[in-house]
Amino acid sequence: MRIWARFIAAAALSWFCLQPAAAAERLVVLEVALGDVSLNKVPFLMAADTGIYARNGLDVRQFITPGAAADARESGVTVPAQFVRSDIGSAPISVGGASPMIYRVANDAQSLHRVAILTTEGTVRNTIITSNAIARVEDLKGKRLGYSVPGAVTHVAALHFAKHMGWDPARDISLIGNGNSLNPLKEGRIDGALGSAMTFSMAPEMNLKLLIDLTPFNFPVGGSSVLAERNWLRMNRDTAARFVRATNEALALMRRDRAAFNAALTKWFNVRDPVVQQRMYAEIDEIPRKPFPTVEGIRATLAFYDSPEMRKYKAEDFYDSSFMTELDRRGFLDQLYR
Repeated sequence: MRIWARFIAAAALSWFCLQPAAAAERLVVLEVALGDVSLNKVPFLMAADTGIYARNGLDVRQFITPGAAADARESGVTVPAQFVRSDIGSAPISVGGASPMIYRVANDAQSLHRVAILTTEGTVRNTIITSNAIARVEDLKGKRLGYSVPGAVTHVAALHFAKHMGWDPARDISLIGNGNSLNPLKEGRIDGALGSAMTFSMAPEMNLKLLIDLTPFNFPVGGSSVLAERNWLRMNRDTAARFVRATNEALALMRRDRAAFNAALTKWFNVRDPVVQQRMYAEIDEIPRKPFPTVEGIRATLAFYDSPEMRKYKAEDFYDSSFMTELDRRGFLDQLYR
């Protein structure tokens, strides 16, 4: 009996030791395109570094596109090469703006139709950065204001801003594409730029002026979202649900673990300046604790870019709130912040 008991104990120990390896084999592999380099991406970096993805049964392979890395360099941010991949844009999940995705669906025959299942940026949070030659907001009339590309969050922000000022964006101000970074502003190619948290956190060190924060105006936008390719989503709802849950866990962690936040900025974006890190961290409170897909932001996008092709779509074609609704119904979101 003693020999048999030892055998049972040894077998049990062997089985227990094998569980981590077996669990690792069961992780669902998921490729994710992180899009631009910004504060909105930090929770996803932290989810990878702190094991949140793995605890939700996911083996996430996430990368930044070469174009996004190149844009970041224009503002002094160098993304390490191992986190950049050229073919990641067709990944089943993309983390980026819903507005530019919608614009592409209506204007680019090769675009992927994605669906927002979570949004961390439902209103414009850009700051207009200028040289010190611009004294007042009104001084931008007739000047050059830089944004990214048509349909981008910065372009929607520029259109909202012009409308708020009572300006015709085609006559009263020049909206300049590929101009949402700091180098064109420093070099005098534009007079102002719409900057994200990462960009305007670096601007003061370059002797540039933070002219106006657009956050208080609550301009609706289809900003940074978890975007799932719609055909993939139909067939992989469990994987999508795991990713949404992991994202919410990472958002909560970002609020309470400053060290992990700074570590992610250093590792993935090579942002090491403590002052810049602090300025970025101060913007976290603008991210909603219950990041439902932005219906109003999607509607605003459809209205701004009205066209015969755009009118074929309705807001419901571009979002699915069921994943967030289920987490909220179960009390999971409230529990994260207790």
